[in-house]
Amino acid sequence: MVIQSQKQHARLLGTVLVVASAVVFSLAGVFTKLIESDAWTIACWRGLCGAAVMVVYLMWRRGRWSVSVLSGLGWRGWLLAMVGSLSSLAFISAFKHSYVANVTVIYATVPFVAAVMEWGLRGQAIRPATLLAAAVSLIGVVVMVSGGIGSATLFGDGLALLMTMGMALYMVLIRTFHNTPAVLAGAASAIQLFILGWFVIDPLAVNFRDAVLLVGFGIVFAVALVLLTEGTRLIPAAETGLLSSTEAPLAPIFAWIILAELPPVASMIGGAIVLTAVFAHAGLDLRRAGV
Repeated sequence: MVIQSQKQHARLLGTVLVVASAVVFSLAGVFTKLIESDAWTIACWRGLCGAAVMVVYLMWRRGRWSVSVLSGLGWRGWLLAMVGSLSSLAFISAFKHSYVANVTVIYATVPFVAAVMEWGLRGQAIRPATLLAAAVSLIGVVVMVSGGIGSATLFGDGLALLMTMGMALYMVLIRTFHNTPAVLAGAASAIQLFILGWFVIDPLAVNFRDAVLLVGFGIVFAVALVLLTEGTRLIPAAETGLLSSTEAPLAPIFAWIILAELPPVASMIGGAIVLTAVFAHAGLDLRRAGV
């Protein structure tokens, strides 16, 4: 009875942590839109604050930390960090040029893109259900992006697609380099963005309001990553996938409430198609796992 109670408690805690991470991640678009500074400045500050939080997390997990730890990443870890850095920059830039709903929903297709990449790079078979969900979500993305043809949002949607492919590659690399510490690579990615930012812009040339938002964005992003990491340890992968998917509908809702941003009809229709595919696929995974 005690063991069963402990398992239930761990599962409940894992669920709360993953849902909390999804809620925090869904605020990324709102933060980016509220901050007046450019994408490089946001990436630089988020890198600094995010790295600080992740270093504290790694110290808690490992019991110690020093910059020399990064030397143990090897070329695989630094490749992960580089892909993560480029994807993060594209992610932030996409929000600056498109609707929060568009960017978030396009990003929701990343598991399907990752499945296709894994098939192409590693020969991993794709389940028929995943292939069907990928095809349906592709239709949704086409409908969504078509609404931006001839407008400034098309560039942002393109960046969102680039970011999605980057994050899909990041996931495939994590599975391929299974002995490489992903959180440490994430910290290295954050540090990379901070250092590179100084060569591109002057990150200190921001007003007080932006500075507060930038620090807050960096901290909540890193906290969300830690919450997801810890929550994933406590519940099945299928359940994590389904709970994490709640980020997709939450982000446009927060954008509507806080920013009064209402996407066009094409975005709503395309988004509904994609989300139907994402949740149906996640639900099927949950069922197969017997959760």
